[in-house]
Amino acid sequence: MKGNNGTASSSLVYLVAFAIVVVWGCTFVQTKVLIKSGLRPDEIFFMRFVVAYLLMLPFASKRLFLDNLKDELVALSLGITGGSLYFLTENYALVYGYCSNVALIVCLTPLITTFIVGWFFPSERIAGKGLLSSFIALAGMALVVFNGNFVLRLSPMGDMLALAACLCWALYSLAIKRLQERYSNMLITRKVFGYGLLTILPLLLVKGIDFGILFSGGAAVWGNLLFLGCVASMLCFLGWNWCLARLGTVRATNLLYLNPIVAMTSSTIVLGERVTWLAMLGAVLILLGLLYIDRNRRK
Repeated sequence: MKGNNGTASSSLVYLVAFAIVVVWGCTFVQTKVLIKSGLRPDEIFFMRFVVAYLLMLPFASKRLFLDNLKDELVALSLGITGGSLYFLTENYALVYGYCSNVALIVCLTPLITTFIVGWFFPSERIAGKGLLSSFIALAGMALVVFNGNFVLRLSPMGDMLALAACLCWALYSLAIKRLQERYSNMLITRKVFGYGLLTILPLLLVKGIDFGILFSGGAAVWGNLLFLGCVASMLCFLGWNWCLARLGTVRATNLLYLNPIVAMTSSTIVLGERVTWLAMLGAVLILLGLLYIDRNRRK
């Protein structure tokens, strides 16, 4: 019975992680609608995190600070790397760079996370066939991202910002391991939102924030902001941090290889974009890569 319960528990964690990846893979549609409505990336981040933070307050721990200054600084780093700096670098990469370049570089996130976390935690390392499987999945991501259009143009600012976003998420995945051993998932996630909001304020004070769009934008603005705040931020961050603690950082992060498949599917359904046979081949490679990664880790 113990083995069966363990299997059921593992299946549930994978199911939650997959659902989160699906939601995150679809958020580009909501973000695109909000940007077209006149909101800047920093305004979108601020509003969605405010919604998430307010919704968490009734359920999160009432304690204001963690046990010591060192842990509080780690929580601050989580708010920056998983919050303000991550979202700013990723969204402004799309402003200053080419979409295909940015998408491809962001696809490096699972691989970069694997190397960084494996360097500090030997139990999380993958090598040999496991590493080869990661490159197979990465090759599949490239095919999905380009979707038959293999045109790369240099955009130093956009490319560097996209790479910075990858590094931010890898560092977030590394830093959160320290706190998960001592604090509840709810408290950690609330601190991420809180410090994310605090660290975005200096930029908002300089650039200002247009609350008028909230009233003039109508249901399209409110609906997308509520989705990003309630589902993509609050529920998904809570769920993802929970999955990280149970699957391990590398196993959970490898599921992000599925993001391009989700984005491709949603863009086809919502935006009517064409999918080539190369993109479908890429989707197959991603799934094969993930299958072999999981099989090698079990061995």
